[in-house]
Amino acid sequence: MRVLVISPHLEPDSAPTGVIISAVLEELSQLGLEIHAITSLPWYEKHEVGKNWRGKGLRRLFRTDSESYGKVTRCYPFPFSKKSLIKRGLGFIGFTILTALPALFTRKKFDVVLTISPPLTLGLVGWVASRRHRCPHVLNIQDVFPDVAVQVGAITSPRMIRIFKNLERFCYKKSAAISVLSEDLAENVRSKIRSTDSQIAVIPNFVDTQRISPADRQTSYRIELGINNQIVVMYAGNLGHSQSLNLLVEAARHHQNREDVAYVINGGGVIASELVEQAQSLPNLFVTEFQPIARLSEVLASADVHVVLLKKGLGVSSLPSKLYSIFAAGRPVIASIDSGTEVSKIISENQVGIAVEAEESKEFIAAIEKLIDNPNEREEMGAAGRRWIEKQPTAKMVAESYMDLFTALK
Repeated sequence: MRVLVISPHLEPDSAPTGVIISAVLEELSQLGLEIHAITSLPWYEKHEVGKNWRGKGLRRLFRTDSESYGKVTRCYPFPFSKKSLIKRGLGFIGFTILTALPALFTRKKFDVVLTISPPLTLGLVGWVASRRHRCPHVLNIQDVFPDVAVQVGAITSPRMIRIFKNLERFCYKKSAAISVLSEDLAENVRSKIRSTDSQIAVIPNFVDTQRISPADRQTSYRIELGINNQIVVMYAGNLGHSQSLNLLVEAARHHQNREDVAYVINGGGVIASELVEQAQSLPNLFVTEFQPIARLSEVLASADVHVVLLKKGLGVSSLPSKLYSIFAAGRPVIASIDSGTEVSKIISENQVGIAVEAEESKEFIAAIEKLIDNPNEREEMGAAGRRWIEKQPTAKMVAESYMDLFTALK
């Protein structure tokens, strides 16, 4: 079976989605599938194409090489600043057009097309490619777009909202199958289209529990930040409008006179500069850039408590992949998220942390104080999280689920 995969990121790009999909492709190749992947040139970490990946002429736009799982065509990602919605939109359009060229004009036929979204525009490429190759199209939804963008106010024009919602429904209806990460996301999709149970498949993400494992909290990363034996409360991930990072700043301000507590924000994104500026007046708040993927386990181990922050209304549109990494590292989590969602249920039912209502600062600070003042509870919750993640599907199991899905569509 030959599979065409269209993904916004793949390794060596450090985007979480790229790491996950790369591992799935590796396992699919072990199952005997022949893979041709189309993705972007690596750019995620510093929001610019890596020096070793830049070229001239056509090599600036396209680069084809081989990975262990198969052939990979990498396209220029047009990495415009996230601060400009218009430029970012133009970048998505440019990248979408470039991915369409190898998807449509490759000579060999495919048996199935798998597209990773967002950006949702790639769903159009996947559909057209499936028509070109006369094969089924499978759309994988990592985050529901445009729901997230509308909820955080990134898209406010009623006309643009209608356009994107129509595009969303079109992509869903034209897909032979839609894979989502959770039942929350599955219900979100069902609410928008008439679908059969077989059309929507819940296939969760996963984490490499060997790459990320519990480790001593006294790390070189702590030393670099100038943090000694303080209790560290950490957010690690994208610094964007979807995350209520103001809660963490408020908590740091509330505890600025406690010498035993430090707050760390590790990541990059549209509000990074704003957070850096706020940290200048808070001696207990440290804001640092994304660290190389090779340091992920070390960075996660440096914290005593991790936080997941999603604004109101996003719990049914997004499933933070960082949650799996936190559990793999054996650390407890405090999640500010809509109640009743899958994340809040996982946390409460397995006693791996504390879930509080989204954007409720008093509840959030109270949860932090409960954990920073109870080291035994932190340890028990961290161990419970590690036990939970060890029971979840592995990359091999996820690949087998996709293999079953592909086979059923033939």
